[in-house]
Amino acid sequence: MSSKYTINDPEGLYFISTAVVEWADVFTREHYKDIIVESLKYCQKEKGLIIYAWVLMTNHYHMIVRADKGKNLSDILRDFKKHTSKELIKAINDSKESRRKWMLWLFKSAGLKNSNNKKYQFWQQDNRPIELSSNDMMDQRLAYIHENPVKAGIVRCPEDYIYSSAINYSGKKGLIEVEFIG
Repeated sequence: MSSKYTINDPEGLYFISTAVVEWADVFTREHYKDIIVESLKYCQKEKGLIIYAWVLMTNHYHMIVRADKGKNLSDILRDFKKHTSKELIKAINDSKESRRKWMLWLFKSAGLKNSNNKKYQFWQQDNRPIELSSNDMMDQRLAYIHENPVKAGIVRCPEDYIYSSAINYSGKKGLIEVEFIG
């Protein structure tokens, strides 16, 4: 793996992107999105995750994050993905999900291809961390995150999408508390 995609500075600010395997549109159901939101809140409160920006799309998420002093961002992200994978698979299994068989087959197929998994793989392996070392990089990634739902045609204005920190940056209370950049 290239050092371009590793977390080298434990105190660094990183742009993180992760997608569902095969880019499956899982997050079309509110219940699944809520699992992500609650898990992010838990990581903030209990694991030292500091979130500056975030967006959850139908099949991926982006965040600008760092770990609190003395915490390890790689460990936090690993635990977040492991927990949400289990919770989402359980939710898919327990719900009246019309796509249940297909989704479980997809995650099981991906899991069989990866020796790191016992049964299912929900998330793609990499977090694609990019250290944000300049104000220009921070501004570009912040705009990219907040414009994602607009470019996808979900909303007209970034602050209208509730699964994003654009609400916070517009001066209103969002689903997740964030620290502001700049």
